[in-house]
Amino acid sequence: MTFGKKHTEDVAGYLDLPGKARILRKFRRNKIIFAQGDPAKSVLFIQKGNVKLSVVNEMGKEAIVAILGPGDFFGERCMGPRPVRMRTATAMTAAAILVIEKSKMNRLLREHHEFSTRFIACMLARNIRVEKNLIEQFFDSTEKRLARTLLVLSNFGDGGRPKQILPKVSAETLAEMVGIPCAKTTHFMNKFKKLGHINYTGGLTVCSSLLSVVLHD
Repeated sequence: MTFGKKHTEDVAGYLDLPGKARILRKFRRNKIIFAQGDPAKSVLFIQKGNVKLSVVNEMGKEAIVAILGPGDFFGERCMGPRPVRMRTATAMTAAAILVIEKSKMNRLLREHHEFSTRFIACMLARNIRVEKNLIEQFFDSTEKRLARTLLVLSNFGDGGRPKQILPKVSAETLAEMVGIPCAKTTHFMNKFKKLGHINYTGGLTVCSSLLSVVLHD
């Protein structure tokens, strides 16, 4: 998952120091942050909320390639030789995101060793996580994949407490994320609810007991 609350606060605090050029932007749920094919001019850092990265092929079919949360950087392709967005980034929840222009990011990485180290660690951790998720798409059961997606969305790990993730999340959206038919998603969500792993009181809430589905052989 992400680096955790302390990491998020440390990086956000560092970027908030005098002389550090960044813009804090807020996005509503389902708002597109940037679209595939847009010019890439900035790196972004998630302070609050969840963001999905997706790609669309020539036939118009969308695939979700990553789900990000607080403590994650994204949009780093702007640092490369072809600064074009290869993915679409969409706010899955209300999100607060720091936007750092390419030139400012280059200077930060060049002049501040501690920040550079944190940024590289973030990129490595995220790439490992995405690779792991791709492998799991091939080898894990659909039930485990859905459970893992719910845990990621809930930023599970903060003391094992249940976390409300979305006021409304449809079976269609979850099916798209996990890559399974909507009917299977509904079936497993009903199963999780009966077992007490999730509930819908005031919005979808994930309980720590859902982890048992992921760990079960």
